[in-house]
Amino acid sequence: MRIIGNILWFFLAGWQLFLGYVIAGVIALILIVTIPFGIASFRLAGFVVWPFGRTVLTKQTAGVGSAIGNVLWLLLIGWWLALTHIITGALLAITIIGIPFAVANWKMVPLALWPLGREVVPIEVARYRDAFGLPQAPIA
Repeated sequence: MRIIGNILWFFLAGWQLFLGYVIAGVIALILIVTIPFGIASFRLAGFVVWPFGRTVLTKQTAGVGSAIGNVLWLLLIGWWLALTHIITGALLAITIIGIPFAVANWKMVPLALWPLGREVVPIEVARYRDAFGLPQAPIA
């Protein structure tokens, strides 16, 4: 079922969102100071192109640097990526088949606004960590 959902997602919204994140990543890579934003943007591009079967967890090791970076991200890049998710979700919500994809799109808005200090993992990894009480941060 995930594969069908991901294929439908790709054609209905995924490729457009992917392009938006890739463009944001390329723009962020132009300046040396914003390279972490470019890397985060490319990571998110991989998630928005094929989201079903994966989830986003907050890293326990994220600190003040991530918070400051997120504020800069929000001001420079995040607001228009979030706006893209909102508009795409509204367009998807017009049809009955698009409603679940619209909801998935709107769930990505906080990630588009505040991406640093988070990681994308398969759902099975998140369930495993929850079941055994492991921290949500990646295991090194």
